Amino acid sequence: MTVTSALSQSGAYVVYALLVGVGLFVLVDEDDLVKKVVGLNLFQTGVFLFFITAAFRTGGRAPLVSAAGPYVNPLPHVLILTAIVVGVSVTAVALALVVRLSDAHGTFSEREIRAKREGPTVPEEPQP
Repeated sequence: MTVTSALSQSGAYVVYALLVGVGLFVLVDEDDLVKKVVGLNLFQTGVFLFFITAAFRTGGRAPLVSAAGPYVNPLPHVLILTAIVVGVSVTAVALALVVRLSDAHGTFSEREIRAKREGPTVPEEPQP
């Protein structure tokens, strides 16, 4: 492993950690349901980057091109392609549900929707 590939691989891990961290923070902290879907996509992209970076091999090639040399493990890449398709589908369903909730309650706010569904007995959460 050369120094440049080690730096680029460690840089990819840093980006992975940032994407997962920001995505998780948005999922937990945001009240807006659309922003939560965006946070879920950021988290998912970070996991994809982690798998692709973990499968990276310096000097590796696809096993389809030639019989010699180190190979890149194609399994993580195939799994990520499948995960991307599933992720797009989940995002589409989540956004459709968010639009449906917004049509029914007139807001994208999770707190307001919950308050409207449960009635006035729910105590208000403190505002940050």
